[in-house]
Amino acid sequence: MKKLLVSLVIFISLAQLSAQELKYCGTDEMRINTLKQANPKIAQAIIKRDQVLEAHTQQFTENFYQKNMAGGMVYTIPVVFHVIHMYGNENISDAQIKDGIDVLNKTFRKQLADTASIVAAFKPLHADCEIEFKLAQLDPNGNCTSGINRIASPLTTTGNHDVKTLIQWPTDMYLNIYVVQNAAGLAGHAIFPSDADSIPAWDGIVMSHNYVGSIGTSTPMRSVVLAHECGHYLNLQHIWGGNNVPNFYYYPCADPFKDCNIDDLVADTPPTIGWQSCNLTAASCGNVVDNVQNAMDYSYCNKMFTYGQKARMQACLNSTIGGRNNLWQPANLVATGVSSASTICAADFNANKKVVCSSSNNQIIFSNASYNGNFTSIEWTFPGGTPSSSTLASPTITYTTPGKHAVSLKVKNGIDSAQITKANFISVLPSSGNPYPYSEDFESTVSLNGNDWFSNSFDTENEWLLTNTTAVSGSNCVMLDNFNTNKINKDELISPIINLTGTSNLSVSFKYAFARKDSTNLDQLQLLLSGNCNTSWIIRATLSGSGLETVPPTNTFYTPTSVSEWRQVYATIPASFLTASFRFKFLFTSNGGNNIYIDDINITNTLNIAEQSTNNFHVHMYPNPSKDVLNITINTEQSEKIMYSIKDVVGKTVAENNIELVKGENLFSINNEKLTNGFYFIQFSGKSLSNTQSFIIQRN
Repeated sequence: MKKLLVSLVIFISLAQLSAQELKYCGTDEMRINTLKQANPKIAQAIIKRDQVLEAHTQQFTENFYQKNMAGGMVYTIPVVFHVIHMYGNENISDAQIKDGIDVLNKTFRKQLADTASIVAAFKPLHADCEIEFKLAQLDPNGNCTSGINRIASPLTTTGNHDVKTLIQWPTDMYLNIYVVQNAAGLAGHAIFPSDADSIPAWDGIVMSHNYVGSIGTSTPMRSVVLAHECGHYLNLQHIWGGNNVPNFYYYPCADPFKDCNIDDLVADTPPTIGWQSCNLTAASCGNVVDNVQNAMDYSYCNKMFTYGQKARMQACLNSTIGGRNNLWQPANLVATGVSSASTICAADFNANKKVVCSSSNNQIIFSNASYNGNFTSIEWTFPGGTPSSSTLASPTITYTTPGKHAVSLKVKNGIDSAQITKANFISVLPSSGNPYPYSEDFESTVSLNGNDWFSNSFDTENEWLLTNTTAVSGSNCVMLDNFNTNKINKDELISPIINLTGTSNLSVSFKYAFARKDSTNLDQLQLLLSGNCNTSWIIRATLSGSGLETVPPTNTFYTPTSVSEWRQVYATIPASFLTASFRFKFLFTSNGGNNIYIDDINITNTLNIAEQSTNNFHVHMYPNPSKDVLNITINTEQSEKIMYSIKDVVGKTVAENNIELVKGENLFSINNEKLTNGFYFIQFSGKSLSNTQSFIIQRN
């Protein structure tokens, strides 16, 4: 038999689940080629380790079949989930993760509700693998943990091995599972024990968030993927054979010309070309019927492992290759906290929102996030809410009394108890808003956490603050200490309610100052609007990277010292947002840069802004004068491809390009660093849209 090198490709992402459109994987080939090109010695080391593991597996399997296959010990594997996110839907709930563990265990323990539907020919081969997965209750330092970590990182969008550089608990103590937005274009990927033994930093499983569990962002159909991944982690190949060592062969699924003698190294899984649909009568390689419902196929109706696969996985758990043999040892189960009945470590809770209006959108859903333990009693207290108490795990509470309100939770499991109170956790805004015209210079504002302005940090590391160290006018402004932040975070600054009924043609303007530490920083500031108090937010302006900075980079704590360091931004307010419950907010995403300051916020009449045109093609340009980057906002009532041309004062074209406009707001930036100081015109022209604006390049 050809020996297995690695398996990185697991389940393939579905473009449309209803149509079962699978993306074919090339990641096995990429993985093999990467090893060969980057370090052939590592590839050879993996081959040798795989040969040792395979010899052990064959011997273990022979002994396994000589024993009673149904009555052995249960192997428990401690698991930690690392949710790598950018505060999007990939930041899945604890409930979805726990559901994923539940589906995983039921698959491995022959407990899925629909196992009766397994094809009759394979029911006798359906094994209880006697392998269980449990969320860790103690971290590597012996501290209490929920077994779930959350880390903000842009690596969530690539989802390759690099995510493991962010965090990795000892791989001989825990199975590390990484949840990401995009698992390298796949539903998930894992590596075999031989790979892990040679490259420990790559050990673990990476999962796209929408393939974990059967709830939340995932579905019951997608929930089969994690068991498939764990099969690879425990040394199972794809049922059609997968990769075999000598010449780094790659065998794609469902290739009708593939050699049916290719083996997955499991005796009781019949040869197959592999299937990408749940055709229960499918047959290949001379079979009466294929084992389409096997967990290691691509059918998405996976329900079972065979006894041969069980033996192979248990052999892996008894081999030193990859350190899997230490996971289930009694000492490790004690060290990771999964050896005995759960004790309550800490009480905690979450809410789907923390700020509501007293007259509308005033329901909040709370969820118990306490750990660990099977809770026999849950006691909530909601001062100022209706109802004021609850024993539900996830109650819905209505708030109508303006002000700040505490929330308390106490949990019990019959032995232990824990409780927590979060003061001023809920903010309820008054029903009447501030009148128009509206302006804010922060000269008389005394708090950003009262009934007016609200500062909200997504991870509580830092937050927007009032400061009198600088201002564009007067003495005060707001600032965010981004200089001392060493990780990605999101921080909101949310306005009070403003009554804009009876108005028209309005825009929000503000001034800000920002510096980067160096040219690699990609911090971002966004302005969002809501017409219904605290829901249905839309983005009206986005500034990032060099387009955000107002001064050159500095590696010292930045504080603006002159008015010239401030830039003004305008954003129009859609007519449908001119309500009695209008609000706006600033969302800053830190990514290594320096401090940011905001001042002089105004809601003004759009028709008073000089840059407006009269042909349904509205243009804002800022800063003007500009140093290098000119930010442009175009609002149009139709989609169209246009050209812009930049001309100097004598009419010479110095730059031009094409841009695609969509109906609504369009935001883009032009880098003018090659232009000299002076006066310029920028002309926009299309089939039906045209506009000409002027700007100045001024560098001191």
